[in-house]
Amino acid sequence: MFLTISTTGTPERPATDLGFLLHKHPEKAQAFSTSYGTAHVLYPEASVERCTAALLLEVDAVALVRRGKGKGRGGAPDAALAQYVNDRPYAASSLLAVALSAVFSSAMKGQCAAKPDLPARSLPLRIEVPALPARGGADLVRKLFEPLGWTVTVEAVALDAEFPEWGDSRYVRLELEATGLTLAEALRHLYVLLPVLDDAKHYWVSSDEVDKLLRAGEGWLPDHPEQKLIAGRYLSRRWSLTREAMERLELVRLAEADDTEVEEIDNAVDEEADTEEKPIPLAVQRRDAILAALHASGAARVLDLGCGQGQLVQALLKDVRFTEIVGVDVSIRALTIASRRLKLDRMGERQAARVRLMQGSLAYTDKRLKGYDAAVLSEVVEHLDLPRLPALEYAVFGSARPRTVLVTTPNVEYNVRWETLPAGHSRHGDHRFEWTREEFRTWAHQVAGRHGYDVEFTPVGPDDPEVGPPTQMAVFTLAATTGTTGTPTTTKEEKAA
Repeated sequence: MFLTISTTGTPERPATDLGFLLHKHPEKAQAFSTSYGTAHVLYPEASVERCTAALLLEVDAVALVRRGKGKGRGGAPDAALAQYVNDRPYAASSLLAVALSAVFSSAMKGQCAAKPDLPARSLPLRIEVPALPARGGADLVRKLFEPLGWTVTVEAVALDAEFPEWGDSRYVRLELEATGLTLAEALRHLYVLLPVLDDAKHYWVSSDEVDKLLRAGEGWLPDHPEQKLIAGRYLSRRWSLTREAMERLELVRLAEADDTEVEEIDNAVDEEADTEEKPIPLAVQRRDAILAALHASGAARVLDLGCGQGQLVQALLKDVRFTEIVGVDVSIRALTIASRRLKLDRMGERQAARVRLMQGSLAYTDKRLKGYDAAVLSEVVEHLDLPRLPALEYAVFGSARPRTVLVTTPNVEYNVRWETLPAGHSRHGDHRFEWTREEFRTWAHQVAGRHGYDVEFTPVGPDDPEVGPPTQMAVFTLAATTGTTGTPTTTKEEKAA
């Protein structure tokens, strides 16, 4: 199992800088023990003008079988003899990818203590892999490497050169050339794409492989046109891991589109961080008010938009009147916690058929949200920057258009009643704003008018005669007559008065 990495240079930028980047001296031949054999690093040539580093992996077939314990593609193919006689010692695969990571770990991370500015420099690179299994053929090899800036030369290897009529094998000779990539980028491409082309791994794929994929794919995988194929094959077609990887890659894409950090988008909100009164927590009063409003609307199929850690979804599941409940959140962390809270993996078939959790951003329209009786935005709008509210408004009221929409948000006027809340502070560190009752009603009336809804307002929690309730809720109902503005003149409390 063999590959070479070559570069060219000048007296000002000698090609032997490759040795500094790889942390392996060109004048030495070095050997490194791995779990499946010995990796050798040597330099067939090393001059100012041209330098080539070679990685040769000698696979111990017996160690491979012992560690595989008779399971898996690398450990034991169908026939007993094939455990010891197979292509693993000769063809580039996940074994070589792991050796790359182990032997050139500093280079893959872009670290070079001797010359700190060197890792960021683009090099003229040439990589050769004499024997590469490629399930998908030469076309797939090009589809994987060309979008990353490589010039690809790929040649199919005949099953037997003496019998050309037998056709080609699944192996290819691969040459890659690029001038606009760093060595770290090149190594990360190989680390991911070698096992993807082989479409097999020699070890059990667990959840930490998702982290490895995202680390190695940073900067290139989120925008790769074959992203789904790469994730699926790298994770050995394990559906749950592939879904997690795709969701996390979507978060990266959203963060890049919004010019922000992933952590700012993946901000699971802990409802207990909200200021609460005793003996009945405000969070409980809020859920009770939402359930009462949903009962009054007659809704059976409900969306919990921005479901967070699943408290409301859990409450909805306890009521058989709700036949379909969908929790949506942009935060994978929140959805994971919600799944554990609901015990989805242990839920009975009938109950599981009523509930679904899915990732989505409320800043974008989503056809999956159409056709529901009601949607709940509980303590969600205040977590968005004000300029993003029109996008949420259209996604929910303009595109999804459920018959009923419930929106709850803090009443900032009530904050003076919290003894433990410093003056001028929001109730939660992630709140972008908190509205007065007048500001909330103005926004709600405008939304209703633009999208053909009627709207009424309900207090949640103790309704203070001076500053109002701690939480305010708007109940939007789709107007019966198409085209009506739906703007109301009274609220529930005003009708009661």
